[in-house]
Amino acid sequence: MVTLKSAAEIEEMKIAGQFVAACHKRVAEMMGPGITTQEINDEVERLIAKAGGRAPTLGYNGYRYATCTSVNDVIAHGFPNSKPLRQGDIVTVDIVAELNGWVGDSAWSYAVGTVSEEAEKLMRVAKECMYIGIERSTVGSRIGDVVHAIQQHAERNGFGVVRDLLAHGVGRNMHEEPNFPHFGSPGKGFRLKEGMVFTIEPMLNAGTYRMTIDDDGWTTRTADGKLSAQYEHTIAITKAGPVILTAQQ
Repeated sequence: MVTLKSAAEIEEMKIAGQFVAACHKRVAEMMGPGITTQEINDEVERLIAKAGGRAPTLGYNGYRYATCTSVNDVIAHGFPNSKPLRQGDIVTVDIVAELNGWVGDSAWSYAVGTVSEEAEKLMRVAKECMYIGIERSTVGSRIGDVVHAIQQHAERNGFGVVRDLLAHGVGRNMHEEPNFPHFGSPGKGFRLKEGMVFTIEPMLNAGTYRMTIDDDGWTTRTADGKLSAQYEHTIAITKAGPVILTAQQ
């Protein structure tokens, strides 16, 4: 069941969303060759604790970190570790934080130093896909219209859209309804209603859309070993249009 949020509740959710955006600003400052994803995770965990918040990923189905840090061919759910990032890597940092009972969720892909032309294009198109999806997330639209536009832009640029990982509603909990993939047919799926709050988070692969899961049960990788990138915002559907709750200033 989809829980619609009031205008007042959406305003309250902006606080958590803007905090997550601030965490990403700090991650961007830290990012560079030699930093470890464990150091990034520890800093985000410190910021959340300092703000009096909670990291919903900590302990979620046994997950042990405040962030997911996915490097190169890792699509999502990568474990932070002590291996230094290298020049040319790309890393997606997914941050979820709960403040005052509301959740904000945003992922961002970062270039570590100078990256290849392929990586640069992949990241650019992945970000474009996210904003295309957001732009089309208007009252009365069907979710198929939103995700079809994402899929078209990705595939037109030669990239695969991951099909087995879903966007989701956000509110009092990290994962709420609705759930949906980032591919589909126009005119299909549920209609967007005022008060819906959910993520737009397309994951683009440089090759096939297919993925594998490591033995740890979490780490998802591209099936062909090629790069992956992702950008994610939490948005609210309003009469005036979509509002990005995790917008970075």
